[in-house]
Amino acid sequence: MSDYRDGRLVTIFGGSGFLGRHLTRALAKRGWRVRAAVRRPDLAFHLQPLGGVGQVTAVQANLRYPDSVAAAARGSDAIVNLVGVLVPSGRQTFDAVQAFGAQAVARAAAQAGVENVVHVSAIGADAASDSGYARSKGEGEAAVRAARPGAVILRPSVVFGPEDQFFNRFAALARFMPALPLVGETTRLQPVFVGDVAEAAARALEGGAKPGTTYELGGPEVMTMREIFDYVLKVTERRRALIPVPDAGARLIAAITETADRLTLGLMPDELVTTRDQVKLLGRDNVVSEAAKAEGRTLEGLGLRPTLVEAIVPTYLWRYRKTGQFDRAKA
Repeated sequence: MSDYRDGRLVTIFGGSGFLGRHLTRALAKRGWRVRAAVRRPDLAFHLQPLGGVGQVTAVQANLRYPDSVAAAARGSDAIVNLVGVLVPSGRQTFDAVQAFGAQAVARAAAQAGVENVVHVSAIGADAASDSGYARSKGEGEAAVRAARPGAVILRPSVVFGPEDQFFNRFAALARFMPALPLVGETTRLQPVFVGDVAEAAARALEGGAKPGTTYELGGPEVMTMREIFDYVLKVTERRRALIPVPDAGARLIAAITETADRLTLGLMPDELVTTRDQVKLLGRDNVVSEAAKAEGRTLEGLGLRPTLVEAIVPTYLWRYRKTGQFDRAKA
């Protein structure tokens, strides 16, 4: 590991999350000092072993409060914003986190004189979208561009890895449901490994990306939702019926599970809750555009070779098999 005592300081908003811990590790190995700006620093101690003593620290910041964001950004050499929500909860709404919050981070970077900014958005971000998630992501990108035109924006497709909320969710459902509802059966996704997204962000911070450019990050495989479900069942060695659900039925299921979740004060298992916004997102493809490929605004354009789903997913889905790691054992 490089000597970090006099190294550059990067502030990562959302540094304790799924992508944040991978980016923290990647930057610590490069000798960066990492400041993880999070709502609950007391829940971010798992980051400290990713670097040397004192190399990784956590500070309090809430994107809904610009003063806390500005304080966290002060003195930084670079800033990364990873904060996002898949399902809004309480005051953590799409607009508050992904639109207003992105604006607060970009303005804090401008106030602190930080030019080196990376903002992680999502493929499908569109300020005109009827999906709250995609619309707020698009508005967040616009706010970042307005405050910091040279920022690098990364748009990953669905991100997978050991702690993901994608393959793990479907495998958990298959563990106790005799049949699985299949929403967006033919919708195409391009799952990208969390380590590859973290490496892309690290390379962007170190000058490997063109300033002011938006990159679209996808894995080497394009898969339909049916293919994804089939793959999860194959890896977990479970046989389950897949029941295609039309849009109207999917919206009804989402309305019921959202209402049940509210009535139980959020005690419904996350795997059982589908939102109407998620149904909208599953109605459209989430893959790298041809324009991004032609212009080199991809993982390959950043010098990375995307990781196969088959190389990573089985290493953490085995626990959903009937006998877990002992599935090959014989009496």
